[in-house]
Amino acid sequence: MPAGVVLSPSPTAVNVVDDIVEQAQRAHELGVRQVWLAQQFDIDAITLAALIGTAVPGLGVGTSVVPINPRHPLIVASAAQTAQAASHGRFSLGLGLGAHELEREAFGISPVHTVDRLREHLTVLRAILDDGEVDFRGRHLTASPRWPVRVAGGAPIPIYVAAMGPKALRVTGELADGTLPYLAGPRTVAEFIVPTITEPAAQAGRPAPRVLAGVPVAVTDRVQEAGDLAAAALALYDSIPSYQRVVAREGLSSAAELAVIGSADTVHRRLSAYRDAGATDIVVATLQRDDRAALEDLWRVVAAL
Repeated sequence: MPAGVVLSPSPTAVNVVDDIVEQAQRAHELGVRQVWLAQQFDIDAITLAALIGTAVPGLGVGTSVVPINPRHPLIVASAAQTAQAASHGRFSLGLGLGAHELEREAFGISPVHTVDRLREHLTVLRAILDDGEVDFRGRHLTASPRWPVRVAGGAPIPIYVAAMGPKALRVTGELADGTLPYLAGPRTVAEFIVPTITEPAAQAGRPAPRVLAGVPVAVTDRVQEAGDLAAAALALYDSIPSYQRVVAREGLSSAAELAVIGSADTVHRRLSAYRDAGATDIVVATLQRDDRAALEDLWRVVAAL
């Protein structure tokens, strides 16, 4: 089962790019073969992926995830193809539907018809990446440029969508290469995500989609302390309906209980449950950003997977 890690800047980093590139190099030395980068309001994930792709040959890089709002797919395709060329074919594009309240506050936008917009966004990306050209006029998007949209060495690019709802999963199965859900427990993966995304992929004649399960993890013998970290870091998800449904489906009382915490053996065993549930990949996000020793322990566990 392929596994990767989400890289986050150290809270004490003097230069965030140098810090992340150094982390990527060290993770690769310890056996990690795939790293993922979250989009923030400050640092740009696709740009950073391109830099890592050139600095650490052989290491896969991807975004987990870049929200589709307020980004036009022409811009996303341009940046993603550049990252793919820079990494010599090791880049993966992870997209998300966005958090509407955050986007309203930051950009002054309140996107509607989210799933329809996702369909149009993916349709434009597929045309650019598969055909090297696009002429699209939809309800929400227009993409009809006069100039070339293909970047030499920039395709193909696997596209994953952080889809959690049934409609988004069906669109993802039809048009993307898989899904990258965060905090979807093993039962949710097996009973909901895998069947919901697989059927439309088959109907569209696409290969079986990959399911990259994103899991917050801490490798530690200080379980209570790590549990407190998880409760603080994941409290936001308890207020989001899609995650409330996941927590209920898993038979838990809070999102923090989906965190995998314990010794290296415990973490390895619990992450393996995702493989048994049908996940094709694991994407591990640390709960211990400021503890480098614990972080390297986690990277070793991921390498062993």
